[in-house]
This record gives sequence, C-alpha cells and structure tokens, in this order.
Amino acid sequence: MTVGTADRADRIREQRGWYFYDFACSVYSTSVLTVFVGPYLTSVAKAAADVDGFVHPLGIPVRAGSVFAYAVSVSVVLAVLVMPLAGAVADRTGRKKPLLATSAYLGAAATTGLFFLDGERYLLGAFLLIVANASLAVSMVLYNAYLPQIAEPEERDAVSSRGWAFGYTSGALVLVIDLVLYTGHDSFGVSESEAVRICLASAGLWWGAFTLIPLRRLRDRQVAAAGGEGAVGSGWRQLMGTLRDMRRHPLTLSFLLAYLVYNDGVQTVISQASIYGSEELGLDQTTLITAVLLVQVLAVAGALGMGRLARAYGAKRTILGSLAVWTLILAAAYFLPAGAPVWFYALAAAIGLVLGGSQALSRSLFSHLVPRGKEAEYFSAYEMSDRGLSWLGPLVFGLAYQVTGSYRDAIISLVVFFGLGFALLARVPVRRAVAAVGNPVPDRI
Repeated sequence: MTVGTADRADRIREQRGWYFYDFACSVYSTSVLTVFVGPYLTSVAKAAADVDGFVHPLGIPVRAGSVFAYAVSVSVVLAVLVMPLAGAVADRTGRKKPLLATSAYLGAAATTGLFFLDGERYLLGAFLLIVANASLAVSMVLYNAYLPQIAEPEERDAVSSRGWAFGYTSGALVLVIDLVLYTGHDSFGVSESEAVRICLASAGLWWGAFTLIPLRRLRDRQVAAAGGEGAVGSGWRQLMGTLRDMRRHPLTLSFLLAYLVYNDGVQTVISQASIYGSEELGLDQTTLITAVLLVQVLAVAGALGMGRLARAYGAKRTILGSLAVWTLILAAAYFLPAGAPVWFYALAAAIGLVLGGSQALSRSLFSHLVPRGKEAEYFSAYEMSDRGLSWLGPLVFGLAYQVTGSYRDAIISLVVFFGLGFALLARVPVRRAVAAVGNPVPDRI
C-alpha cells in the first residue's frame, strides 16, 4: 500500500503516532547519552583505575577518561550486525512494528538497568550503554522507514521536522524534572549518585511507556513476499541484494557517504559534549543539565525554522549552511575558557539552533533518494551514522584524548568531519538523484 491510496485521516493519525516515538526515545539521547552517562561512567571508571589512571578490560590498558567514547564506538559493531538484517527482514515481511517493539523495549530495559551502575562497575555500565545504543539504532531504522509510507513527498520535510520537534520537547521536559531532582537531591532524601542513577533509569521507563503510542497507531503494510519460516536467512540474502542494488544508484550512495561523514561529527559532538564540559572546562553537573536543556528548547525552534528555510531555499542548501555553522561551533569550543559557564551556554544555544534542523532535513532528503519498497533496508544504512552510533567519530575523539590527554585536541579533531561532509554534499546533484530512483522530484529540494 502506498501513501497515494491511504485515506488522509488515517495517514494523519499514523503521522501523529509516528511523532511519539521521537518523543519516547529522545529522552535517552538527551538525559542519558548527552548529559548523565558520560561523566558518571567516567567517574566510575576512574574509581576502578590504577594509580596511572588506566583500567584494564580484557587486560587492555585504557585511559579511564576514554572508556565512554570507546563504549559508544564499540556499540556500532553490534549495531552494524543487526541493523541491516532488521531492515531486510522488515521489508521482506512487511512487519516493521513487532521488530520496532522488540528493539525499543530491549533498549529501554538496558537503560533502566543503568540504575545499578555504581561503585567500580564500569564494565556493567559500558555493556548496558552498548546494548541501549545498538537497540536504539535498530529501532530508528524501522521508525525512519515508516516516513515514506506515511507522508507524501511534499510533506516529508515538515513531518520529519515535527518528529524532531516532538523529540526535543520531551527531552526538555524530562531535563527540567532531572534538574529539579539533581539539584535538590538532599531534600528528596537521596545522594547525588542515587539522583543520577534515578535520572538514568527513568529515561528507560519513559522510553518504554511512550513507545506504546506509535505501536498502537502505526500499521504494517502487506508485501508480495510475506515472511515466514526462513525469513532471517532470506533477509540476509535480501541484504546482499540491497548492497548490489545500491551500486545501481550512485547518486544516492554519494549523499549517504556525505551524510555518514558529517553526521558522524554531529553525533560525536552531542555524545561527548558533557565530557568536554565536565573534564576540560570544569563545569558542574547542574551547568551541563541547564546547557543541554537550552539546546532542547532552541532545537525545537531550530528544527521548525530550518524546515521553513528548506521550503524557501531547498533542503540541500539549508543543510550546507548548518554544516558551516557546526564548523564555527567547534572552533569556538576549542577556545572556550575553563570555568566560564556563560560561554558554554552561548555555545549550547548555537548548537540548539542548527542541531534539529540539520538532522530532520537530512532524514527527509534521504527519503526522496530511496527506491520504493526498499525503505527499511536503505534506512538501515542511513541509520548506521545516526543517534551517536557512528564508530569513527567517537573513536577519533577517544584516541585523541588517549594520545594527548587533552579534550581540547579531541574536540577540534572533529572539524574534519564537517569540512569533508560539506564538500561531499555540495557535489551531490539531488534533483537528478531523486529522479534516478524513480521518485517524483519536489519543486524545491
């Protein structure tokens, strides 16, 4: 079934349900990945470190300050194994919703389990972080693959932007609650560590609770080759066919390569910002929470505002402009003085204004470049670089700190992702790319 044969009221109902998965899982991305788990896991790893500041998982010497970055990087190994398979099986069977439910609730359970991260249990924390990140990646493959099915081509920029806006709204709401609990933990009768662990676990509960809404409203589409016994093996064969098929669409691959590069930089900045603020700039947890809250508030306006810019100037030009701003943000971050929260807030405001829009427009632009019937599989490749799950950016950041011991050197090393991503995207003829996969070309793209 295509969006052209769907009743408009049913399509709007699905779109509204679809928005709520961003509302559900974005709390993990903000409260857990961006704010709490990085500094807290680092403190747990430091408690377990030797006198030289190293921990030794599997006998390998690792600087305690790099554990979080390496865990984020390792999570992509698991994600890369599962995401394409999930996408292939979903497209073959048409049953995205059961796979979405499984991956969402596995991630929510792992996130809730972070409540038990204390003492010197850094390996437990790293393991749960890897599981939660990989589960989020799989769920986002399936979630994003609904976009071409529930929105007409001319609607997708707006629908995608609204999804991000819902996500940032929930992130801001929960961060306010987290801020109240963290700053007033004594009055609530809990320690600072317990307050952090409650914030981590509550994000998992939120994720699980609000996932019920999209699961009730989204519907699976029948496909010609319905899945049954052997669907997994067929999924792998279909995946191999998809990789061969993608070579038939070199312009789609060109965009995907550009996206993989620049979004790797975006997601690494998001996931490592709290570490940079706490360890390099000496900012306290309250400052970090309020800075990320500022990002969430401005990201809602940024996502909607950049959606309007895309309607006037096209998604590609708007994304290119955001990448130039990201490069300036990193340069400014390198020179930020320690112990000066006002400048950190200014940087957070700049991030908020470009964050949501660059992500939402990239998702909607890619949806135009996907052949019909291949949505989940193509979005599995797209998702490999989304939500902080790219391995190269966190690995570069972790190695830079491992070698230099400076988070300033680590943060400036990410400039290459934005510069190269800008150059690669600028070379993609997006109108020709849309036509090449047989999709209608919007008036502005």
